[in-house]
Amino acid sequence: MRIKKGDLVEVTTGADARKQPRKVLEIVQDGQKVIVEGVNRVYKHVKRGHPKAPQGGRLSLEMPIAISNVALYCDSCKKGVRVGVKYDDKGAKSRVCRKCGHVFNVISPANPKYATQSK
Repeated sequence: MRIKKGDLVEVTTGADARKQPRKVLEIVQDGQKVIVEGVNRVYKHVKRGHPKAPQGGRLSLEMPIAISNVALYCDSCKKGVRVGVKYDDKGAKSRVCRKCGHVFNVISPANPKYATQSK
């Protein structure tokens, strides 16, 4: 998965597009949608006795958006970018920025199978 919970993303389409980077709160529906902090807010009307609003009323909630409508935010590029996967010299798999090559984090530990052969 190229986008994970806790990542900073930039929304690319819709009413909230091109605002400051926001944090991913949750991945839903088999990785096809994400809930992003402060994006796609709606009001849900609830009856009295609801756990979050015992007196009833309107709850303001973030609803899911398609994962294709967000791009991972790169600190070095200062914008949302496409994400790729690369193996380093030791064989560890990492998420990288396609534009500048900045390494975001290591996805899996070093595997000698993917290590580059130095002679």
